[in-house]
Amino acid sequence: MANSAQAVKPVDADFERLTAPFRRELLAHCYRMVGSVHDAEDLVQETYLRAWRSYDSFEGRSSLRTWLYRIATNACLTALEHRGRRPLPSGLGAPGDDAAGPLAPARPEVPWLQPLPDPQFADDPADPATVVTARENVRLAFVAALQLLPPRQRAILILRDVLRWHAWEVADLTESTEAAVNSALQRARGRISRAAPVADRLTGPAEPEQRELVERYATAFENADISALMRLLTDDIVFEMPPVPTWFTGREAAGRLITTQCPVFRDGGRLIRTSANGQPAIAMYLRGDDGMLHAFTVEVHTVTAAGIARVVSFQDPSLFPAFGLPRSAHPSHFGS
Repeated sequence: MANSAQAVKPVDADFERLTAPFRRELLAHCYRMVGSVHDAEDLVQETYLRAWRSYDSFEGRSSLRTWLYRIATNACLTALEHRGRRPLPSGLGAPGDDAAGPLAPARPEVPWLQPLPDPQFADDPADPATVVTARENVRLAFVAALQLLPPRQRAILILRDVLRWHAWEVADLTESTEAAVNSALQRARGRISRAAPVADRLTGPAEPEQRELVERYATAFENADISALMRLLTDDIVFEMPPVPTWFTGREAAGRLITTQCPVFRDGGRLIRTSANGQPAIAMYLRGDDGMLHAFTVEVHTVTAAGIARVVSFQDPSLFPAFGLPRSAHPSHFGS
């Protein structure tokens, strides 16, 4: 028994040392495929388990990175056979017309798209992880558009346009032909181009300017200063709040929505600056009757040169731990 354990240890050590550097980019890959940070984490775990079980048979005919991506992609495709796509409210119907009126009931049964807490993006342009976790490749609008594609078409677009695999490599993985891969890729590109809102495809200001604008938004929110808040929004801002299916567009509607429907704006709370999908984000806590702060929503902002063009308010407290934030805390937890 002891000899058997000693024989396994070098393999385990090699596996962990050689595969650990790919975990972050594999998480981004699985997230793009399934649209859920929770599911992506599970699929990365499944990928590593499958890889560990078959590591002895890895012959090195492809790179270890490519081998892991093959396993991860197949795991995602298998998972997606039994799951519906993850939408945002704006992908399900027309905008609402009365932001101060009753909202449609929340639909927790819908598997909504989730935000991805930002990893530490690689700074070295020669690092392959820089390509696959680059901000434009995980932007919320791009991932939302990906969810409109059939799973195999989604995988082909990601493998070709994000991971930059050759057509023959993708054909091998999908058990298809290069001609079929290229045809599917063209269809996928067309669907993505039509689905992603124009504002979300525009190049926004540099990151410091984006964060400064969202900082002003947060300060105005904390001060319940709706006039200052409105000046930061674009004329055609989109505001959506999964799992609430109702969404709105236009500065005036967004203002009415915030002042009449947002309990943090009305009753006070705490705003924590963070980031998701390569975009500025804010985690909002609502102050409860017990004096504690309770997780309420994570807002992800799309910033253009004209201002904040889209706010997606994910009203899902279960997301907070993924951002390293507690679901409930005493106000002193965050300092003064």
